[in-house]
Amino acid sequence: MKTLIFLWNNYGPTHADRVDAVARSHLNDLRCIGIEEQSLSDTYDWQPESRDSFEKITLFGPEWPGTTRMLLALIRQDLRMKNATWFLCNYDRLHIFLFAIWLRIRFRKVFLMGCAKFDDFPRKAWREFGKSLTLLPYSGFLGSGVRTNEYFKFLGIKIISGEYNTANTNRLQKISQSKIAPDGQSFSQRDWIIIARLVQKKNLFTALSAYTIYRAQVDNPRKLRICGSGHLESALKKHAAEIGVADFVIFEGFVQTDAIAKFLANSLALILPSTEEQFGNVVIEAQAMGLPVLISQVCGARDLLVRNWVNGFVFEPDNPEGLAGFMALLDQNEPLWRKLCAGANATTPLGDVARFVEGVNKLLKIKVTN
Repeated sequence: MKTLIFLWNNYGPTHADRVDAVARSHLNDLRCIGIEEQSLSDTYDWQPESRDSFEKITLFGPEWPGTTRMLLALIRQDLRMKNATWFLCNYDRLHIFLFAIWLRIRFRKVFLMGCAKFDDFPRKAWREFGKSLTLLPYSGFLGSGVRTNEYFKFLGIKIISGEYNTANTNRLQKISQSKIAPDGQSFSQRDWIIIARLVQKKNLFTALSAYTIYRAQVDNPRKLRICGSGHLESALKKHAAEIGVADFVIFEGFVQTDAIAKFLANSLALILPSTEEQFGNVVIEAQAMGLPVLISQVCGARDLLVRNWVNGFVFEPDNPEGLAGFMALLDQNEPLWRKLCAGANATTPLGDVARFVEGVNKLLKIKVTN
């Protein structure tokens, strides 16, 4: 039986969802293994997860062991596996690049997963050339959306499939223990919600400015809930107090996936105001609960998942007035909200793990020469 291995730094809920879906679709012809480099994420506060359908291997504890030790640990894992195909992430890390070279020397199929886009931040020609060299070991790419796929095609990847950024939408609906919008919580009782790390690129100061403008435009404005943790938490709370909205902005802290689903089930719409966002998995989670999305145009998820007047609105990340206008419009118009909820429900399958399985299967069918 062939072995399929998915490597991430740490197994968050969506990672486990994706491997679980692949494993269940190949019960008789593939052995699926999930490898996480560390027991805890150095970026997210989620609790690592697994599923009964695949074996999960954790290489190290929460502390980073160093590039050499990590590379040797991965090589040892490969030596244990026979006839293995690898899916890797984080191509820009040295040990991943070196390991990808090792795999190709061993005549392995090795694919890259990712969601970076050319417009994430200013690019320099010499860096892009160097990056294209680091991609040479890969047999193909599993990406997310139009801009990601175009970027990696520009970098020289010829075989591209998708979708990478996905989640088990059925599981999210079940753990919410709630009805999907527009059913469930009444329109008048729903609040705004932001789910994001409290870091600069999430653009939360602009979101607070937009919220202040919105409050001046409507009667009985709704509260804003912010779910997430990060080094800007105290600064954001101070800013909320300075602009007079501290009593109406609720900082919920970091919440795990089951709690996120419950929060979304009782919200009016998700706001994602980032100035840099490779994708934005929370959009999938919101649409799984039937919610419209107000999303910054830089976010990768808007390419595939968000359409103006269909299931949400797209705004410029430096335009708080624009975001506030969409908030005021949706706040006062229940028929429009219900229409956008219907659009979100129709879009939900596009973010489901079934699309990840399709992308993996497409890559597995290609013939690779070394």
